[in-house]
Amino acid sequence: MRFSVLVAFALIPVLAPAQQRTLPPVPPPLHVQVDSTHHRVLITGGPYRVPVSPEMPGMMMDMPATPVQQLAFPVDGWLQGFRIELFDDHGHELPHRLLHHLIVVNFSRRQFIYPALERLLGVAEESDTGDVRLPRTIGVPMRAGQDLGVYAMWHNDSGPEIPVAYWRIVLYMAPHRYGRLAVLPAYMDVNIQTNPEENRFNVPPGHFEIGYEFNPPLSGHLLMVTGHIHDYGALVRLVDAASGKTLVEVKSKRDSLGHVLSMPRKLLAIRGDGLYLRAGRRYRVVGVFDNPTRDTLYGAMASMVGLFAPDHYREWPAVDPADPYYQRDLIDLLANGKTDSVIVVGGAPTPERRR
Repeated sequence: MRFSVLVAFALIPVLAPAQQRTLPPVPPPLHVQVDSTHHRVLITGGPYRVPVSPEMPGMMMDMPATPVQQLAFPVDGWLQGFRIELFDDHGHELPHRLLHHLIVVNFSRRQFIYPALERLLGVAEESDTGDVRLPRTIGVPMRAGQDLGVYAMWHNDSGPEIPVAYWRIVLYMAPHRYGRLAVLPAYMDVNIQTNPEENRFNVPPGHFEIGYEFNPPLSGHLLMVTGHIHDYGALVRLVDAASGKTLVEVKSKRDSLGHVLSMPRKLLAIRGDGLYLRAGRRYRVVGVFDNPTRDTLYGAMASMVGLFAPDHYREWPAVDPADPYYQRDLIDLLANGKTDSVIVVGGAPTPERRR
């Protein structure tokens, strides 16, 4: 199953960690390095063994995955970009497609539309894991002590087995200063459910559409969007539910067999302020599929993701520990237990990737 490109601080749908049990329950501790000279935070996970992943047409098989590993974010500042590095025990670069997905969760902040925990950033196997940067005038506000979590899933569909593999998240930071616009991730799923695993749906043969309607809790501008969709997915679109007008859509790039190769990024604020979403107004996010086979496809997902600049950042909805949706999300994320991190200031955790 091929996944779409995820960029910037966009989110990807939660693949329930409760199912991710093919690796030992306690992975190696994370190494967190603060590089104050270059204003970076580096989070390194590994070593991991990456066997060849089995495949079956029409569905995704269990693949090697890590449970959620938690860390306290070490610095104050604005998050302005990131990159993902994959390398072996000799520091040699590994293909980025080995990483089916990697997600960073912020346990200290909730999502925009849903009362679940914020997915701060994510990449999938079609993602460009090189530098992703935001303009200097905007940034994602971060505070020292915020509780973050990281989980990943490996996908080695070409072999051979990789006995030792590491991933590293490089976060580009800037100090707090006045005049910078606060932006936060926006995640709009076409089939959101209280249990994240139930976000998946089946796609029958032929043309198929599925959508979810929502009301934003506060107003602001959508500055950038991209999409996440499974094989045979044609596009995701955002619609004004009252008028039926399409506000923005992201079309997938597919091969001749319908496998999704990538999803483009749309910048909505190049010649303006972006797409304005009003609090309380009804919107619908829709996924469109064209299944040319005679078989129903199981376990599909589709979502639109992007960056949202609220009119009043201080009014962002707070985490509500009593909310049933939040509770289910938290239980699911922590189903495989909590592991520790090692903080390093100045020096680099080993092995260092060769450049």
